[in-house]
Amino acid sequence: MQIPPSEVVSDVARRAPCAALRPFVRPYEGYRTRGLAPGDHVGMPGPYLTVIVAMEPRLEIARAPRQGAGVFETLASGITTSPVTITHDGNQSGIQLSLTPLGSRALLGVPTAALGEWLVGLDDLVGADAAELRERVCAAPAWAARFDVVDEILLRCLREFDLDSRLVRAWTALTSGPQPSVADVALDLGWSRRHLVSKFSAEFGVGPKEAVRIARFHRSHRRWRDPACTDLAALAAECGFYDQPHMNREWRAMAGMSPTTWREREVFSFVQDCAAVDEEGMAS
Repeated sequence: MQIPPSEVVSDVARRAPCAALRPFVRPYEGYRTRGLAPGDHVGMPGPYLTVIVAMEPRLEIARAPRQGAGVFETLASGITTSPVTITHDGNQSGIQLSLTPLGSRALLGVPTAALGEWLVGLDDLVGADAAELRERVCAAPAWAARFDVVDEILLRCLREFDLDSRLVRAWTALTSGPQPSVADVALDLGWSRRHLVSKFSAEFGVGPKEAVRIARFHRSHRRWRDPACTDLAALAAECGFYDQPHMNREWRAMAGMSPTTWREREVFSFVQDCAAVDEEGMAS
């Protein structure tokens, strides 16, 4: 039965993590929908690892780069150039976390490359803390209390780690834009280009050129979420593409569709980065 528009629920909350966690995870994103039409949501590539704590119902993955369909209560995935398709019945609620590559080491205890394109249960990485996280998030009465639970358990997971600072510099240079060439980054680090590619890929699971592509696509995706953004040619120039056809090709490769098609189809537009809120900040 079709739910009247007045009874449809579409709710989003966003909050920065506590200060000790901010180098490792972007602002928390809570989402809840009820009564939308069943369909698919495309999980887009981006320069962060994704962790999802599903509330009700569980998260149903229809397609992923390296594995088939699956159902998750908690999920973690690495950095990839390919989209993930989530199927839904119009009802979804949960919390999404975007971890930096430092966060993979500090909170999950593994390099980003250990996850690669795979989707795994969060319990495979942090053990019983994953089940406690979901149980307490589901029991909490409001977003503020749920985010407090996330703070507490992530702080418990926080550990010391060792990562070459030159790799951190390379990641920042290549994903923060405007991007220098891979050769220039290698020269700045005092490495050969081949050595940079080898070390970078071993840590992050993608090569330097792929990291540049992912970050550029992510910027365009984030901007395109804003309904006020309507000029695709200007968007392509702003985000560092050669031109609009270049951007359209990258969207088809990384999202499976053009920007225009994505905007027409997507209803869970807040599940990933919200263009109206700065990534460093907090929604009012």
